[in-house]
Amino acid sequence: MRDVLVDAERRLERAGVPSPSFDSGEILAFVLGTTRSRLLLLDEVTDEQKVRIEQLLAQRLSRVPLQHLLGTAAFRRIDLQVGPGVFIPRPETELVTEAAIRGLGGETSQVAVDLCSGSGAIALSLGLEVPGVDVHAVESDDEAISWTRRNVDDHAERLAKVGSSVTVHHGDATTIADVGEPLARLAGQVAVVVSNPPYIPAAMVPREPEVRDHEPSAALYGGDDGLDVIRGVARAAAVLLQPGGLLVIEHADVQGVAAGSAGVPGVLESLLADADLAHRCAVPIGAPLFTSVTDRTDLNGLPRFTMARRVGGDGTSPVSRENES
Repeated sequence: MRDVLVDAERRLERAGVPSPSFDSGEILAFVLGTTRSRLLLLDEVTDEQKVRIEQLLAQRLSRVPLQHLLGTAAFRRIDLQVGPGVFIPRPETELVTEAAIRGLGGETSQVAVDLCSGSGAIALSLGLEVPGVDVHAVESDDEAISWTRRNVDDHAERLAKVGSSVTVHHGDATTIADVGEPLARLAGQVAVVVSNPPYIPAAMVPREPEVRDHEPSAALYGGDDGLDVIRGVARAAAVLLQPGGLLVIEHADVQGVAAGSAGVPGVLESLLADADLAHRCAVPIGAPLFTSVTDRTDLNGLPRFTMARRVGGDGTSPVSRENES
């Protein structure tokens, strides 16, 4: 066992694979049906197991994501099924989810919407960690939504035990609240809207092969400046949120406050009510839609997500509720 483990780690390291020790341990543990922490309690590896380890190792050396090889990804308190066609949830998004969970605490309305849901990581975390919440997960991509539904089905029993529900909607996150669309009926009723949308500019190709070659492009690229989907999400959120409701949007580390109008805080601060939004949000034409716009950093101190509150019905700032700070 030790020889096979050391050999796998060295090969991954020579190939420039990030975290070679972790990845080699996870591959061996997966094949042997144990956990990484218990590997060294074992001794022998059968020839059949060695063949399977070699097959998975060869794929990892070619930079197929580890999560695709194992079929699962850990996120907060849950394990999710993942594979080709759906974005693998990242640790940074756990902080975004935490902000949304705190935003639900103490709210009179327990309705939340996850736009660009992907694997369903955020939606399921909200439903499982906030008892009694009604979550709506919106995903437009045909491949990705199959994973959303699969993961929601996997956790259905746990959701029922805490009195929560997650409803999956196959639709465009930017238009899902338009008249005649599935979430139009929730206009002005939602406590929290959260989104990890595609936000990479079209010309900015990721360096990591795992992302560049294996993540679905629909989950990565957000138009020429990376903000096309975010602008649409902001409009949808303005319609869905109740006055004072919380919006949480993940973004790239170059799309924070310092980016000005090219950043997500700038997008939210500059969103004013046109005739349609004024009618649907019950605010004056030209009024801002969001207030208390703040940006948060990730564990590396980099700008990572923006939070904002929907203005009151008269276009003024509602009473601040900062339990998510």
